[in-house]
Amino acid sequence: MPMTSRPRRGAALVALTIVASAVGAVAAPGPQAAPADADAVPVRVHDPWLWQATVGQRPTGPAAMVFFTSHTRYFESTGVLVGRDGGYRLIPVGIGEGHGLLAPDGRHYLRPGSGTLVDLVTGEERRTLGSGITPLAWSPDGRRVLGTRSNDDAVITYGPENQQLNDPEKPDDLVAVDPWTGTERPIPAGTFASHAAAAWSPTGNLVAVAGPVDPAALVAERQRLVLVDPDTGRPRWQVELGDRRLLAGAAAWHPDGRRIALLAFDGCAGPACTPEQTAARTRRIEFVDASTGHPTGAPVPVDGSTVEIIGWRGGDPVVKQVAWAVRADERRTTLAAVTPDGTRQPLVTAPPGTTDILVPGELLARAAFGGPERRPSPFAAPLWLYLTLAVPPLLVATALLLRHRRRRRAAAGPAPEHPAPPTGPPAAPR
Repeated sequence: MPMTSRPRRGAALVALTIVASAVGAVAAPGPQAAPADADAVPVRVHDPWLWQATVGQRPTGPAAMVFFTSHTRYFESTGVLVGRDGGYRLIPVGIGEGHGLLAPDGRHYLRPGSGTLVDLVTGEERRTLGSGITPLAWSPDGRRVLGTRSNDDAVITYGPENQQLNDPEKPDDLVAVDPWTGTERPIPAGTFASHAAAAWSPTGNLVAVAGPVDPAALVAERQRLVLVDPDTGRPRWQVELGDRRLLAGAAAWHPDGRRIALLAFDGCAGPACTPEQTAARTRRIEFVDASTGHPTGAPVPVDGSTVEIIGWRGGDPVVKQVAWAVRADERRTTLAAVTPDGTRQPLVTAPPGTTDILVPGELLARAAFGGPERRPSPFAAPLWLYLTLAVPPLLVATALLLRHRRRRRAAAGPAPEHPAPPTGPPAAPR
């Protein structure tokens, strides 16, 4: 083979290698199957790469956890899925959209407001909940979602003499929704201006819901706690919590089914408190008897950064704690187990700037913490990024091929001239 063909073959080989690498990176499977102890909440997670793929672009399977941070290419609060196979994927959050709920099995994420159900295994999205429903808690069996629908008027209207014609503050609806079909069932738990939190009982036959009962209580941040049967709509009891006690979150119901946890605090209360005063509160976990609503048991002291209970490890609450900082990107969210004497054991550490952490109910029920530390893969990027990276080298390789071809033609010189063939009839034989 002529020596002049080697550069051409080399350039072609480079181009093919680049294309194959890009295609291979996209088509390659995600992280290999995780060992058995990896089917747990990781002890530490990290910020994703700016080019990390979204769930819709490259799904990675059920979630081990989801955390929210603005340290992404969207530069605003974004969900970061950490899969049980170790993969990191982004869950973009719409404008004005809050943080949603993870299904107990970790296979679906429910967006608030829009009612969109995101399949974390396939990346598909479909709207199943009615418009304006904010999900509060997923039932233990994953068949129902407790939600609240705001009925407030968006605009206050006035008459010709500047008198107010409507009352924008209207009671909200508490509903149990089938997240797969969108079927709604109202729960008459009494009048609430809004529902702040709700928790299913471990068996799913009762619901505890809390919130301000009227506009005045809403302004003063006073709440009421009601226990109701979601099937019959019959309230069992109600307790006034005041402005220094809150239902401790969607996992407030103790696993034994006999107690409901409240998050209580001492210090400044009400809407006039500054962030510094709020951070200076001393907090504790209190309990009420699930059958009567009366106080029961000894309180558990917790750190002032504690915002809710997200699960239980045996009889010890697993709490979410958000360390306060002046700058939002310096705040840090952690999960920790708290013993009856207030001893804190860190379970999950997220990077600075994390504003929330979600964990599937299945892992919480098993107290499956202590999984291996997870780091995002820089190769888990969307297809468009690989194509963008592949185009410049392909253009360079094409230019080299064309240049080499022109040089070969120039080196070969003009084509040799050949005599023109005769045009007349052939001469007769002699």
